[in-house]
Amino acid sequence: MAALAALGLAGAARAADAPAAPAKPKVSCFFSRDWDGWHSPNKDTIYLRVGVRDIWRVDLAGGSSLLAWPDSHLVQNVRGTDSVCTPIDLDLKVASDGFVEPLFVKAITKLTPEEVAAIPKKDLP
Repeated sequence: MAALAALGLAGAARAADAPAAPAKPKVSCFFSRDWDGWHSPNKDTIYLRVGVRDIWRVDLAGGSSLLAWPDSHLVQNVRGTDSVCTPIDLDLKVASDGFVEPLFVKAITKLTPEEVAAIPKKDLP
């Protein structure tokens, strides 16, 4: 009996010493139908309001000066499901005064309440 108990303790010690499996990154998604406003503080960043309180930051490659025009609007082409989880899920264009430019999304990030609080009120959607 004592030998079995010793083996059990040795096995538990080895399991505790074993490296933990790498944690899978948490995937956050939203539905484009829940998108309820946007604002762009600069040509390379867009903040999206999703639902009542969630804010997502969209980082653009190259950006567009059209985002700063007062009458500009975003156009989202949805193909298939409207679930947005990765940059490729956002097919965006900005349009203003007859001009249309494609936007190339390099990252989307759901902001924490602390990150949202750090954004100036004028830049929130």
